[in-house]
Amino acid sequence: MNKWLRTFEHLIIRSLIFMLAVIVLISTVELGYLLVKDIVSPPLFFLEIDQLLELFGFFLLILIGIELLETIKAYLKDQVVHSEIVLEVALIAIARKVIILDLKEYNSTVILGIAALIITISGAYYIVRRKLRIDFSEACEPLIDKK
Repeated sequence: MNKWLRTFEHLIIRSLIFMLAVIVLISTVELGYLLVKDIVSPPLFFLEIDQLLELFGFFLLILIGIELLETIKAYLKDQVVHSEIVLEVALIAIARKVIILDLKEYNSTVILGIAALIITISGAYYIVRRKLRIDFSEACEPLIDKK
């Protein structure tokens, strides 16, 4: 039963990777189309602020898709969700939200909440990265001591 579940899980993960890759590919093509369309429309080679924000938001959305692909691949390889990658995806997602955010639509409480979220995720990312560096350096100490 355990082997069947593991095979089923791998099949689902591989299909998720394939579908997400198709979505990222289509989104990249659409981003390219939007960029060319915005550049060739009058005035030529000039983009308005709302066009830039739309393109940046789209770009970050594709980046989130790529990071999600990385998360799923890492899970497939190690059978562990890597918190560092999840935090990277969260930071990119919140950065995308901040870039496309219309400050006039939200009150100060929501803005403070987003700021607190950014600080919290950044702090968690810093702690995880620092722990990984410490763990890596401790793992390399026997190698360094032998030389």
